[in-house]
Amino acid sequence: MHGSAKPRKRLVRIEVNGRWCEDAVSDGDLLVDYLRDVAHLTSVKVGCDGGECGACTVLLDGVPVSACLTLVVRCEGRNVETVEGLVKQGRPNRLQQAFHEKLGAQCGFCTPGMIMASEALLRRNPHPSDDEIRAALAGNLCRCTGYVKIIESVRHAAEASA
Repeated sequence: MHGSAKPRKRLVRIEVNGRWCEDAVSDGDLLVDYLRDVAHLTSVKVGCDGGECGACTVLLDGVPVSACLTLVVRCEGRNVETVEGLVKQGRPNRLQQAFHEKLGAQCGFCTPGMIMASEALLRRNPHPSDDEIRAALAGNLCRCTGYVKIIESVRHAAEASA
């Protein structure tokens, strides 16, 4: 009879893109599903479901994490940021603008994860070298490019904020 028991739910309070949310979640619910299905933030992509591709990268208290490996209950009282949260007053932030201008987005599937990993980098190192950009994006895969335009986009964003 244990197999028919409903999963236990608990109330969690998470700050998502500057807004506090309180929702009932199961202990095994993943952050990627919560953000997409409950918070309706569809920039967070489901790619590999195993932390290999970076498409679901979000910032948790400013640190890039794979939302497909992060339990929602572990985010209690913490801050989660997605690409949607980078837009201010309807305007894209410097990275979003740079990816547009420098053609860093091809099909766009990996772009939100790339931007979030890059955002974390630029917050801690406003003027990274190309090697530092590559290292920061090492966990993010793109199937469309050779990464040249992505690195140029991040470099352009760093120069724009100088």
